[in-house]
Amino acid sequence: MIENYTKIYFIGIGGIGMSSIALYFLDKGKTVGGYDKTKTDLTINLENHGALIHYDLKISKIPLEFSNKQDTLIIYTPAISKDNIELDFFINNSYKLLKRSEALGLISKNKFCIAIAGTHGKTTTSTILSHLLYENNISFTSFIGGISENYNSNYIEKGQDIILVEADEFDRSFLKLKPNIACITSIDPDHLDIYNSIKDLQDSFNEFACNLEKNGLLFKNFDLGIDGISYGFNSNAEYSIANYKTINDSSFFDILYKNGKCKNIRFEMPGKHNASNALAAFAICKNLKINDADLKKSLGTFKGVKRRFSYVLKSPKILIDDYAHHPKEIQAIQDSVFSLYPEKIIMAIFQPHLFSRTRDFMDEFAKTLSMFHEIVLLDIYPAREEPIKGVNSKELLNRMNNNNKKLLKKVELVNHIINSNADVIVIMGAGDIANEVEKIKNAILI
Repeated sequence: MIENYTKIYFIGIGGIGMSSIALYFLDKGKTVGGYDKTKTDLTINLENHGALIHYDLKISKIPLEFSNKQDTLIIYTPAISKDNIELDFFINNSYKLLKRSEALGLISKNKFCIAIAGTHGKTTTSTILSHLLYENNISFTSFIGGISENYNSNYIEKGQDIILVEADEFDRSFLKLKPNIACITSIDPDHLDIYNSIKDLQDSFNEFACNLEKNGLLFKNFDLGIDGISYGFNSNAEYSIANYKTINDSSFFDILYKNGKCKNIRFEMPGKHNASNALAAFAICKNLKINDADLKKSLGTFKGVKRRFSYVLKSPKILIDDYAHHPKEIQAIQDSVFSLYPEKIIMAIFQPHLFSRTRDFMDEFAKTLSMFHEIVLLDIYPAREEPIKGVNSKELLNRMNNNNKKLLKKVELVNHIINSNADVIVIMGAGDIANEVEKIKNAILI
């Protein structure tokens, strides 16, 4: 059905998940266009590939190419407001509309589908797996929620035999998929603005696990109480990591599995959480009959994911940029950076993402952030949300048990960093904090 449309229009085309689907349809020779509120590197890349994009939310700005509802498909992100005027227009004019997840479900239908889910780790795992498949000449197309450093894209195509998708739990989107292989990296409380309770979230992941095609395989973190092929640092896991160590910012470890061992793997992304993600990708590839030597070589050439423990500078100060926006993710970053740099002064710069998430995890954020030597908080990035009374960065700051803490505006960051004694600066957040990274880098280099 989806192939019958010659024109595809996206509401929210600049999102990390939406833009990969837009690239897919451009690759198929479709006429592609859409709206987004801000021009970014992602939308510029789409425009360079021929997409017709506008940034002014007016019906009159919708290109005429999409005026015929018979051959135009509308794909929208659930992150947009329900009263979006373009969404209303297309509904009222009887266009065919699909959520992003529904589009992915149709793209992967009748294909061998691999779906990577989890509240944390799914983007890195999907990107590692994409690289392993690419390097080993497997026919696949992947839609990932981050930019691969190896391919500078969130859409990687080397054939159509396998469709690899990052399965997002937001809005229960991943329940639209029927994978042949699924992986669950983690299940921690999140999106409690969508889910009624932690149990509701867990039930949704259980339903995802039950959506496997007949004879499908489920890979799961050893710590999760779900039946499946287990992986992790625990020696009882079916795929486990042993002899983990870090040398010069790289990880080295062995992978053990039934009747086999892959020794002395070198992996550029530091942190045990990233080694675990690499292990998940390795386990899936073993079940696709890729041999150890080839997987070891491919893991050694993986360059990482943008904004996932990304080194921006290593001198004169160390500057690390990360998408972390949940207490568990911040804890993983904190563990990694303190392990790598035990003698250095470490500053965290954090922009909270969403009022609801800040409310739900206020104490957890405060506890985790307090472990850094110095903390800089920015105002909450609201994204799709309206303010919630009593939920703000000042309240979060007050709950932190640390005397070296500040609440700053973005324009104050550079001056503060220049005058700080911190040796390592870790920038974290899922909002527009990423736009400040280059300014901070340049200021440090002056």
